Amino acid sequence: MRVDLRRELEAREAAGRPIQVCLVGAGQMGTDIVSQVSRMQGIRIAAVVDRILDRAVAAYKIADPNAQAPAICSTAAEAGIAIAEGRPVAAADFRAVVGQPEVDVVIDATGVPNVAVQTALMAIAHRKGIVMMSVEADITVGPLLKWYADRVGAVYSLAAGDEPAAIMELYEFCKTLGLEIVAAGKGKNNPLDRDATPDQWKAEADRRGLLPEMLVEFVDGSKTEIEMAAVANATGLTIDVRGMHGPKTSLKELATVFSTREQGGLLNKPGVVDYAIGAISPGVFVIATTDHPRLKECLVLRDMGHGPNYLFYRPYHLCSMEVPLTCANIAIYGLADMVPRDRLVAEVMTFAKCDLEAGRKLDRIGGYCYYGLADTRQAAQEANALPLGLAQGAVLKRAVKKGEMITLDDVEMPDSVLWRLRQLQDAMEAGRISPEELAKGVRALVPTAL
Repeated sequence: MRVDLRRELEAREAAGRPIQVCLVGAGQMGTDIVSQVSRMQGIRIAAVVDRILDRAVAAYKIADPNAQAPAICSTAAEAGIAIAEGRPVAAADFRAVVGQPEVDVVIDATGVPNVAVQTALMAIAHRKGIVMMSVEADITVGPLLKWYADRVGAVYSLAAGDEPAAIMELYEFCKTLGLEIVAAGKGKNNPLDRDATPDQWKAEADRRGLLPEMLVEFVDGSKTEIEMAAVANATGLTIDVRGMHGPKTSLKELATVFSTREQGGLLNKPGVVDYAIGAISPGVFVIATTDHPRLKECLVLRDMGHGPNYLFYRPYHLCSMEVPLTCANIAIYGLADMVPRDRLVAEVMTFAKCDLEAGRKLDRIGGYCYYGLADTRQAAQEANALPLGLAQGAVLKRAVKKGEMITLDDVEMPDSVLWRLRQLQDAMEAGRISPEELAKGVRALVPTAL
């Protein structure tokens, strides 16, 4: 559907009807989005929200040093006046801007699951498109957020440019051609160290303009597990082994390595998500096959190799630079780039990064306490595993040894919107709640405007 996206945006620019976007989270990626949108036609950043207000203001300045200074707004009334006058808005609280009538699409780029789901709930309740960049929230309650959006006539989507959506493009391409998917995955672009801690990576994080925990989430592997769980939940592909294989390999060997054991590869079965370490990042891949003799000949003639499996590879993903395309796709066509299915296929489970004492309050993903490993939803349920997206703020009721799985029985869960949504989603998945009761439960958690 994107063949006419450029022309549609140009037409909106000419008509003076640009897509109006509210961005929540002005960190590195959020600021990149503001800069990218400043170079595009037919789309505008109407508001930037960040709990550190100076970052919201700075995002506009970085995007365009000569741009009009944003109006600083602390209430919905103030923001409404500014947006109606065509002034950009900076705010510290998403509740001041997400529900504004002029806003078409909301982006959550906070990386904080509990904030992300509240932003999503408010956007959906006001029938705005919501672009979820906080994949940690999607793998925790994505099916419920998608269900709620469908119910009220909104659009929920993961973001173009991030690895899951880039993989999804290749997956859809192969599936549309009738090819069988053997594996889908990404190249991991950081060293893998399950024991990594923020103090070890602070200098590098400062150089990149990141919180140390955000960088460590990549280094300790948790982010890769999260991203591939999102792909599994959207496609129905599964996890082959807990934590996935993650082999060190090369682009040339990728289609061979991600073959079944019978074919000389490492997979126990086809139809899985995984990742590879080596000169593959920042690319993403799908390994696919066909049993049709003529099509096998076609693939050989197109220099795709001699099979039995074939590599479809995208050598880049542009992260935040591509996110505005999802906003446009939602606002113009009413279409998402990537959504979870109606129930989780995969779960990312929580494992202790060090010996943890009883009474310890778990920190955020990428911190000192734990890392994540993906497995099937069934395996996670059987183990009563603590979902990674729910770990922050949980308090241990018993001591846990390094490398040991943390279960829901091991923790006292803090009351949060995220936890309540997850309980509703679990009830939905188990068929213990009617759609009407579910909708009532979700509506009760929607934030109200300031």
